[in-house]
Amino acid sequence: MKILLKNVRRLLHDSQTEPCDIFIENGKIKRLGADLNEYADKRIDCENHMVFPGFIDVHVHLREPGGKHKETVKTGTKAASRGGFTTICAMPNTNPVPDNTGTFRALLEKIGRDACVRVLPYASITKGLKGEELTDITGLARTGSFAFTDDGAGIQTADKMLAAMREAAAAGQPITAHCEDNSLVHGGVVHHGLVSERFDLPGLSSLSESVQIARDVLLAEATGCHYHVCHVSAKESVRVIRNAKRAGIHVTAEVTPHHLLLNEEAIKENDAQFKMNPPLRSKADQQALLEGLLDGTIDVIATDHAPHTEAEKASGLRESPFGIVGLETAFPLLYTYLVKTKKVTLSALVDWLTVQPAKTFQLPYGVLQEGAAADLTIVDLNKTACLDKNTFYSKGKNTPFHGWQVQGIPLVTIAQGEIVYREGLDA
Repeated sequence: MKILLKNVRRLLHDSQTEPCDIFIENGKIKRLGADLNEYADKRIDCENHMVFPGFIDVHVHLREPGGKHKETVKTGTKAASRGGFTTICAMPNTNPVPDNTGTFRALLEKIGRDACVRVLPYASITKGLKGEELTDITGLARTGSFAFTDDGAGIQTADKMLAAMREAAAAGQPITAHCEDNSLVHGGVVHHGLVSERFDLPGLSSLSESVQIARDVLLAEATGCHYHVCHVSAKESVRVIRNAKRAGIHVTAEVTPHHLLLNEEAIKENDAQFKMNPPLRSKADQQALLEGLLDGTIDVIATDHAPHTEAEKASGLRESPFGIVGLETAFPLLYTYLVKTKKVTLSALVDWLTVQPAKTFQLPYGVLQEGAAADLTIVDLNKTACLDKNTFYSKGKNTPFHGWQVQGIPLVTIAQGEIVYREGLDA
């Protein structure tokens, strides 16, 4: 399909913009410039709205196979398209786990049939995510794994992580880690602090995260493996990662919108919409995360989109599963509460959602230039909305941001040259 986008504005740096037109052909940006008039199958007047490279989310749970009541490849990628994401990376905590080439190929076939945006699936580090026997890392890498992770569980023994990193480094693959030392968890369901005391709940110490990161960065140094830390939440973790980077260790990290925008003080009642792992921590932790993002310690923003049913989330903080959704809310929330409040620049936010994830994982996406993949997101920065979970494309409605007023709404998403979302239309 040939598409001509007229009257868009592209970002230069900070918040400076310039007008341009974009001509798309055969899934690529063919031309980018002023006053283009190429013949196109579809011509869209973008009314001077912003155009960004399609957002990239390196941490998403699609739940399929095995969890279709929570989410599917189809519903999850539709949610991604509505949020402006054109590339998402799917975690392997499914049933069956993509821990061998057979199940991994079946997953790729499912994605090929049902996904409306690009999905890059992870393979697991260990068979069944049990932390015991390593998968065939080399074989899975050849089959097309994005990276390796046992997300949802930390690798508990140093020797197992060391062996995994050696094999991943040899295969040229990153190890992406959910960092949690089970010996320090003690059944925690919220951060060990104000909320755990108020509701008499078992607290989850920051040490359970930071201690494992400290172990792993040394293993990454010994093996030369690219080590990526999932959903950093604690100030101690930021310090460990910063020091590791200064030592020249190949470590990268991500932070979620909810950890940037919320802390434990947001939890006013026993409401599982605020339950995620890692949990919302203290104000000091929240501030350290923003500082880490600004100084380059933390590389990317990722949603950790984790859908659950409403019934599952109705059991309170003690019994409900961890996780919230984020694909459809990420950009408006971050733009409203970080950019509009002048905590970060618009160009920095877009960078953390596009250029940096592509650079971190060596992906050929996340750029707006001639010859690049036609992955684009058109956003009305002035449009306001009230977040309504009942309108989500995702099956998951589990969010603490329901009812929040936001600004900066994705209007059109184009993935690989195809219009996959257009506001008000079921593209």
